[in-house]
Amino acid sequence: MKKVIVMIAAAIVCLSASAQVQFGFKVGIDATNFWGKTYYPAPSELAYPWIVNHNMRLNYQAGLVLEYKFSPRFAISPEVVFAAQGGKLTLDNPTLSLSQREIKYTTNYFNVPVMLKYYVSPAFSIDLGPQVGFNVYSMSKLGDHKDYTKDVDFGVGLGATYNLTEHAFVQTRYTMGMTKVFESDSKAKNSNIQLAFGMKF
Repeated sequence: MKKVIVMIAAAIVCLSASAQVQFGFKVGIDATNFWGKTYYPAPSELAYPWIVNHNMRLNYQAGLVLEYKFSPRFAISPEVVFAAQGGKLTLDNPTLSLSQREIKYTTNYFNVPVMLKYYVSPAFSIDLGPQVGFNVYSMSKLGDHKDYTKDVDFGVGLGATYNLTEHAFVQTRYTMGMTKVFESDSKAKNSNIQLAFGMKF
C-alpha cells in the first residue's frame, strides 16, 4: 500500500511540470459518520445487539492534489489525502450505561479520489468521481479493531470547487462509501462531508 501511495505522489509531482497541470495541497475539516445497518464488529462472544443510532464526528484531512485541465470546461483531478474518519455509535443494549453504550470509532485512511471536474465558469467546477481508501488505523475505546476492519474502501464523491484566485481554492464534497467498513455482519459504510482550503501552483 505504501508503495502505491508513493508511486501516485511521484506521478503527481512529475506531471506538475506540464503547463496544463497544476500541483498543490489541501487541508480541511470533515464531518464523518457511518451509514447502513450497523453491528458491533467483534467476535461473536463479545457482540452486542445491532446499533440504531449513528452520530457524526468532526475530523480532519490533509493531502496532495493535482489538476490536469484538458479543455476549457473539463479537468481531471487525482488526490492523495490522509483522512481521519469514523463515527459515534450507540448500542441498543439497555443493560449497559449510557457511557458504555456510546462508542466512538476512529478509522483513518489514505484516500485516493479521482475527480472529473466540469467548469461551469472559469472559477467554479462541479466535481464527481470514484475514491479508493486504504485503512491504516481502526480503534475505539474498546480496543484495536484493525483485524475487523476491511483494508480497502471504495466510495463515490460529489462536490464543488471555487477558485478564489489563480492559486487558492475552497472545496466542498460529500463522499459515500459503497463497501462495508468492517469484517462482520455489519452493513456500515463510510460517510464523509468535507470542507477544504487548498493551494495550486
